[in-house]
Amino acid sequence: MAKPHACTDPAHHVHDARGFVAAVEQACHRRGLRLTPVRARILGLIAEAGQPVKAYDLLEQVRTQEGAGAAAPPTVYRALDFLLANGFIHKLESINAFVACHHPDAARHSVPFLICDRCHSATELEDASIVAQLDAAARALGFAPQAQTLEVHGLCARCARSA
Repeated sequence: MAKPHACTDPAHHVHDARGFVAAVEQACHRRGLRLTPVRARILGLIAEAGQPVKAYDLLEQVRTQEGAGAAAPPTVYRALDFLLANGFIHKLESINAFVACHHPDAARHSVPFLICDRCHSATELEDASIVAQLDAAARALGFAPQAQTLEVHGLCARCARSA
């Protein structure tokens, strides 16, 4: 059995958005990447959300907080592309939303997510054995996997108790 990792604990979320952005800034410095103010702002909004957030909602938050001309949609999407490409956020395809990655120092990695359909929380389930099994099954069929996104929908423990 795989050793439990903090990501399997539903309470393991990005609690300190500023600290998270600072950790990503340090990771960018070590990797020779540039975290522009716009990228840092978008990252901070994702971390502050505490649940998956859609690109349109990010754009609206920027415009509400900083004025109508603060950011054009391409600017937000370019920031999201940078954050995704460098493994600082994950995209949940089934709900077209973004969440902060709990491992800003890690390279881009595949992670299964548990998504609550009631409260919209998303738990990053760090389990290398699941990722390895999917990879092995794909390769056994002659498929050359390049990325994995596994999203499991249901009710989180809190919502299941109140159901």
